[in-house]
Amino acid sequence: MGKEKRQPNSSIKACVFLAEEQSPSLHPAKMKNSLSLSFIFLSPSLFTATLLLASQCITVQSAANDLIAQTCKQTPYYSLCVASLKSVPKSSGADVRGLALIMVDIVRAKASTALRFINQELKRSPGLRRPLRFCASSYDAILTADIPEAIEALQKGDPKFAEDGTNDAAVEATSCEDGFHGKSPLANLNKEVHDTSVVASAITRMLL
Repeated sequence: MGKEKRQPNSSIKACVFLAEEQSPSLHPAKMKNSLSLSFIFLSPSLFTATLLLASQCITVQSAANDLIAQTCKQTPYYSLCVASLKSVPKSSGADVRGLALIMVDIVRAKASTALRFINQELKRSPGLRRPLRFCASSYDAILTADIPEAIEALQKGDPKFAEDGTNDAAVEATSCEDGFHGKSPLANLNKEVHDTSVVASAITRMLL
């Protein structure tokens, strides 16, 4: 299940190129006018080809959305999974293994944010030095051991070790939170890292 690797085809590459050609800095109305003018000056054959490509783009995007939805339905946090994956453009051309790698990278980004916050909080809150130092150690383990292990295992086709790495990341985030006796300044960050790690683990498990 999920072992078959889907390679991005030429249609996907063309769709990406077509999307990149439209600058995000343009006002929507100006972009619409620009596209309309472009179509006016196209030759009949090129116009037909462009319409065909646009149709293929819609089909490709629909298939990508279906894979993301089907994959995320097998995770504990469907909405988080879908929103996280769709926030990364390359997920539209990824297979399940690719989606797992993208999710692991999202965990890494969130863990990096948490560790930066911990280092800042160590300077601001000397009374919380002990639990914060423990959290720093936990997040260092996530970033130097758990995540690299998961990425390497996925790249080598060993999803079991990848699952172990993402599970360990979730445990580290929970351990950090449990270290605070009372209100935790890391509550939201710990939850984000824990939940995305659990999602990454669930996606990775599909490759077993």
